[in-house]
Amino acid sequence: MALATADYSWTFEPGAAVLLVGMSVLYGTRWRAVRASPEGARGAPVGSAIAFAGAVLVAFVALFSPVDVLGEQLFAMHMVQHVLLLDVVPILLMLSLTKILLRPATRRLQRVERAAGPLAHPALAVVLYVGIMWIWHVPTMYDAALEHPVVHVAEHVCFLSVGVLYWWHLLSPIRSRISIGPFGPVVYMLVTKLLVGMLGIGITFAPSSIYDFYERVARVWGLSVTDDQALAGAIMAIEQSVVMGIALAYLFVKALAESDRADERDERFGRA
Repeated sequence: MALATADYSWTFEPGAAVLLVGMSVLYGTRWRAVRASPEGARGAPVGSAIAFAGAVLVAFVALFSPVDVLGEQLFAMHMVQHVLLLDVVPILLMLSLTKILLRPATRRLQRVERAAGPLAHPALAVVLYVGIMWIWHVPTMYDAALEHPVVHVAEHVCFLSVGVLYWWHLLSPIRSRISIGPFGPVVYMLVTKLLVGMLGIGITFAPSSIYDFYERVARVWGLSVTDDQALAGAIMAIEQSVVMGIALAYLFVKALAESDRADERDERFGRA
């Protein structure tokens, strides 16, 4: 395949732009309202606003920057786009929320959870997360997403939606009626990341090219089809391990902090 100069152009997706602007307006309005209320910084800390801004920025990079166009030239860059939408954006969105910021929607969310019944169980989020990753990397599905813009949008919607659902069970500030227990987060993430990591390893060490689309495009950055594919698989596998490690460390520190606060409340109650 002939070598070509990489295309670093930017793109514009009206639907994605409207979504990001709408989310920003809603979040900014609610954050300022809570900030001006008696809850103040406790209900709307600066850190939450920074996390939300980070989520919007990462989504912007994934959907509008040259990352999007390069994804049609390099499997590795398409994989970067996927992990940004599946993990990084949802994680930052969850970290941007507090109980007080969510208060107007809490009862609605709890009603939805009750109505969903078994569908609200964390196990379903694991199945969907793993299933979406495997299904969209089936050659027919993957090539269709690259060849047809509507399918590509559907792929991105799936990744972002499943990512939000998956990380909601781990990082949501609202307590779910379905508890996953003290060791639940470890099992929850270990099962997910191992199954997705296996997909990444399979792509990395595949003996030949899996996707026809990348065999037909001119090569850029001096990467052959198989080298590009191996790099993409490695990005998937390594990202899953790194994210799992960071998330578990965060949850451990958070659990310790909550335990310390509970001990302090017990001591104050005892002295009273």
